[in-house]
Amino acid sequence: MRIAVYTGTFDPITNGHMSIIERAVGLFDKLYIAVAEETYKHTMFTVDERVELVRKSTSHFDNVEAEKFSGLTVDYAKERGAVAIVRGLRVISDFEYEMQMASFNRHLNPEVETVFFTADGEFSMVSSSMIRNIASLHGDISDFVPLAVNEALKSRC
Repeated sequence: MRIAVYTGTFDPITNGHMSIIERAVGLFDKLYIAVAEETYKHTMFTVDERVELVRKSTSHFDNVEAEKFSGLTVDYAKERGAVAIVRGLRVISDFEYEMQMASFNRHLNPEVETVFFTADGEFSMVSSSMIRNIASLHGDISDFVPLAVNEALKSRC
């Protein structure tokens, strides 16, 4: 079984994330979406709320499981029996950071590959922080997030 992990803060999950997930589920038998408990970011949603939003947004996939995680991504990948770490690239500035992280992960566990997916053009400008900012100003973010996230942001902001 080919298992992959897709880690992130997902605060909140966006249609850009969903685009990556939709493509990854076609390549892997199982995809774990691992929501980071520890983050250097100030999050709007708690880790449990973020996991629940991911679960609601991905419930139509039979081979996706969402859960929280802490620690190193490569350790989490090893625990899940993953052969790959899924990462998304939106803009060129993402590339340098993601390449550095992939190199470290490869050094820490050479049995796990990092697989990059480029963002669909319509979502290349979408970031969770931008979504939170627009939502906090009562802007329409419905084209950029799953329905469950749109509803959660409306009630939060």
